[in-house]
Amino acid sequence: MGNCHTVGPNEALVVSGGCCGSDQKTYVVGGWAWAWWLISDIQRITLEIMTLQPKCEDVETAEGVAITVTGVAQVKVMTESELLGYACEQFLGKSVMEIKSVILQTLEGHLRAILGTLTVEQIYQDRDKFATLVREVAAPDVGRMGIEILSFTIKDVYDKVEYLSSLGKTQTAAVQRDADIGVAEAERDAGIREAECKKEMMDIKFLADTKMADSKRELEMQKASFNQEVNTKKAEAQLAFELQAAKEQQKIRLEEIEIEVVQRKKQITIEEREIERTDKELIATVKRPAEAEAYRMQQLAEGHKTKKVLTAQAEADKIRFIGEAEATSLEAVGKAEAEKMRLKAEAYQKYGDAAKTALVLEALPKIAGKVAAPLSRTNEIVILSGDNSRVTGEVNRLLAELPVSVNALTGVDLTKMPLLQKMVSPQC
Repeated sequence: MGNCHTVGPNEALVVSGGCCGSDQKTYVVGGWAWAWWLISDIQRITLEIMTLQPKCEDVETAEGVAITVTGVAQVKVMTESELLGYACEQFLGKSVMEIKSVILQTLEGHLRAILGTLTVEQIYQDRDKFATLVREVAAPDVGRMGIEILSFTIKDVYDKVEYLSSLGKTQTAAVQRDADIGVAEAERDAGIREAECKKEMMDIKFLADTKMADSKRELEMQKASFNQEVNTKKAEAQLAFELQAAKEQQKIRLEEIEIEVVQRKKQITIEEREIERTDKELIATVKRPAEAEAYRMQQLAEGHKTKKVLTAQAEADKIRFIGEAEATSLEAVGKAEAEKMRLKAEAYQKYGDAAKTALVLEALPKIAGKVAAPLSRTNEIVILSGDNSRVTGEVNRLLAELPVSVNALTGVDLTKMPLLQKMVSPQC
């Protein structure tokens, strides 16, 4: 019997041994393998990257200068079957630290050997080339161990005798000198170039301004031309639009007129039918009843006429008889009154002035009553005068004016009557 063993992609599984004394070895990376109990051996080796920091202290270069160099290397076990077998033969059963130690010593030995063939300037100034050289020299040796160098870089280079510092100072001074010269020459060239550039700039600016002015003028002219064309097209389009709109409006108006004519014809037809219906309705509801009513009213009117004629004739006869009676009565009364007046006139003529005076005296109270009617609502009359003779004079004046008033009202002159002459005379 046996077990099934699995391994991840960062490890390699080595199965050795088997039935019947087999010496076959099986290498599995990221998979599984079957192992028999008691007769099979299971071992693992890491495939992860191992970081090494080789360091060579006080190693003399080709010029005899002792320097110290440190680097960084990334290595791992290769997964090809043959190379993985080499690695398993040499490192299987060892820890990662032991594997790192073996590889580190190998890299440091190659690094020390290469340092002795190079100058300090070559090592310091071209570190990439130096690292590539170390990787190329050490790769075959570590490759025979089943190890692959993924990368190798120089981390630091320094010495204890300040050789590199001196090189740096010399180089710095030379660089500073060259820099000052370069700055002066650059400033000189910059001034010359600046003047030339300014001149070129002014020339170019003048040419550019001229071209801009020409371009602006041409642009304005083109704009004016375009605007003229646009305005012309707009005007033509507007006129065409208005003309088309007028035509369409005219068509619409003609259609509307035709519709109105059709509607008017239909309306006239409807009105004619309505008139016929109304005439028939009026004949049925108004004319016939009106004719009947007119006939009835005519008959009634004729009856009333006959009645009124007869009544008027009777009334006229009545009035005529009454008038004749009243006329006869009035004629008798008039004759009596005339006789009475004739007798009075004869009497007045017989008595003369005395009769006239009597008639005036009979009429004076009536006249006085009519004159004094407005004074009937007066409670008291006060005559203001400065002396008693003034009151007397006012009374006399009123009496003197009385005949004149009577003469104006009746035509009788009282001043010619002896009795009244005595009454109104100043002696009285």
